[in-house]
Amino acid sequence: MKKKVVLAGGTGFIGHYLNGQFAGAGYDVKVISRGSKSHSWDRFDSVVEAIEGSDMLINLAGKSVNCRYNEKNKAEIFSSRTDTTEMLGKAVLKCVNPPSLWINSSTATIYRHAEDRPMTEENGEIGSGFSVEVAKAWEKSFFSFDLPNTRQAALRIAIVLGDGGVMTPYKNLAKFGLGGVQGSGKQMFSWIHVEDVYRIIQFIRENEHLSGVFNTAAPKPISNKEFMSEVRKAMNIKFGLPSPKWMLGMGAVFIRTETELVLKSRWVIPERLEREGFTFKYPDMESALGEILGEGAR
Repeated sequence: MKKKVVLAGGTGFIGHYLNGQFAGAGYDVKVISRGSKSHSWDRFDSVVEAIEGSDMLINLAGKSVNCRYNEKNKAEIFSSRTDTTEMLGKAVLKCVNPPSLWINSSTATIYRHAEDRPMTEENGEIGSGFSVEVAKAWEKSFFSFDLPNTRQAALRIAIVLGDGGVMTPYKNLAKFGLGGVQGSGKQMFSWIHVEDVYRIIQFIRENEHLSGVFNTAAPKPISNKEFMSEVRKAMNIKFGLPSPKWMLGMGAVFIRTETELVLKSRWVIPERLEREGFTFKYPDMESALGEILGEGAR
């Protein structure tokens, strides 16, 4: 009988990738989503049915933060994370055979803007502001459940790179000559290849003593200036115009997003994973972009 994995909110970039990987590894993959006819957030019994007897529950649900932070969007960003997490916890408690592992998304944005030193799970400083409050509430919802038969791990995920997702706008910027530094260019860019996200999930599943919070980021973050340079180099583009802070502010209003997504310095190190012996397939930007932007991907 196939092992069952449940992807809650598994319809985005990361979810689609994980779905393909788990299906390819022989898992029976169940997806909980708003539009699902089988397992919808609108029907609690169908959520319980999806989770019942599963090997692993992975929660990726949450409205995209790539939007303007008006009151309506802020409320949806908040509730789409905490409400779904609380529903999943209640569903796990309802299960006769609950999953042995529940992995919940969190975000590396929980740490403060850092240009002075990297943030680890043990010594990282929690930041302030709307995005941080969302992250704190998200993790609080997750760890509020006492689940004796289910291990819990929260992944503080950095910016995920792969064929699609955030790489698409970065590729377009470089392609149209706008692939220079953004803001000062000194802000740190913590990232992770989407394949390593999948490998980390499997690593935590296989090592049954692991639980709690994990920084899910490659061990070699780089500055925004270095990142844009690596993108241009991988695409064989010699020059890119810079985007000063004032220009980013105007552009963010125009495309209905927030400059925080580009200007916040996320300097996050995966200390726990490395200490436990996890080996990254893509530890540095050159290897990651070599795979993502290789011939045929440009």
